[in-house]
Amino acid sequence: MIARIPSRSLKTGLAVAALAVALAGCSGDKWGFPYKASVQQGNWITQEQVALLQPGMTREQVRFALGSPTLTSVLHANRWDYPYYFKPGYGEAQERKFTVWFENDRLVRWEGDKQPDLQPYQINTPSSVADEKADKRLNEEEARQQEEEGETRRDSAAPVSPLNQYPGQPGNAPEPLN
Repeated sequence: MIARIPSRSLKTGLAVAALAVALAGCSGDKWGFPYKASVQQGNWITQEQVALLQPGMTREQVRFALGSPTLTSVLHANRWDYPYYFKPGYGEAQERKFTVWFENDRLVRWEGDKQPDLQPYQINTPSSVADEKADKRLNEEEARQQEEEGETRRDSAAPVSPLNQYPGQPGNAPEPLN
């Protein structure tokens, strides 16, 4: 007869390991299980955009300054609402509201929560040291390009020899070395 390997302890060990892996995947939020997508809705308005508003502006001018409103009500045709909501996958939700009012299609007043100074893509920028390094690299690159342009100008201003004018043509072969 064939000798049997004690499979009961092997099966038990595999079952315990599988259960441990499954529970570990579901337990901690640091592992990213389950994934929670961020939710962003509404208009992102900055202090710079709010500073553009002036009483007496037309609806088109306000739309140019703030963007199209998220909410326009048929019941409140003289009011535009600009809500903003952001809920990161893990973390606290942010909510801001901004409203403008019109009379005779002219802006009369606006109010709302304090708006941020920066656009979302400007918030997580590198430090000023990194910005300085990037500026230095950019300046070096521009100087190198200007130097190359100067060389090409000098080359194009050089006198053209009839022998070098059409290389590869019969009679324009370089002289052999002795």
